[in-house]
Amino acid sequence: MGMSVTISAASAQDAEHILKLQYLCYQGEAELCGDYTIEPLTQPLEDLRAELSRGHALVARLGDEIVASVRGEADETGTVRITRLIVHPRLRRHGLGGRLLDAIEEHFATGGDSAPKRFRLLTGHRGDGNLRLYRGRGYETVAVERVAPGRTLLTLEKAA
Repeated sequence: MGMSVTISAASAQDAEHILKLQYLCYQGEAELCGDYTIEPLTQPLEDLRAELSRGHALVARLGDEIVASVRGEADETGTVRITRLIVHPRLRRHGLGGRLLDAIEEHFATGGDSAPKRFRLLTGHRGDGNLRLYRGRGYETVAVERVAPGRTLLTLEKAA
């Protein structure tokens, strides 16, 4: 490729590009669970914009193209909920997801008045690559929820 990937805070102007990437990235998840109505594939742009204004989001760029993203939001209990860690299919398995996960954790660990107590995320039970990434970074399963036939979500956490 010849270019390096840079990670920076997402802006409101990035919302449409993030949503398109999210749609691309969640096709595999939808196929695994046999459900193309999952929330990441039906999320309206206005909802994404609201998420970006409420929490913190990062994007990874290859040149001008957004090729990965992650979002996070802290609550009053000290829990940072990490959502929508997505990497363009052509760039998967090159460490970009791990870099983004580390960067969003670092943002919340060093960026606020109060330090987080825990990081929490959800993932599908069939996402072996995702599970390897999260468990390799210290996340452990704390809850299992069957949300539909053939579709189970795992809640993973780690101490901050």
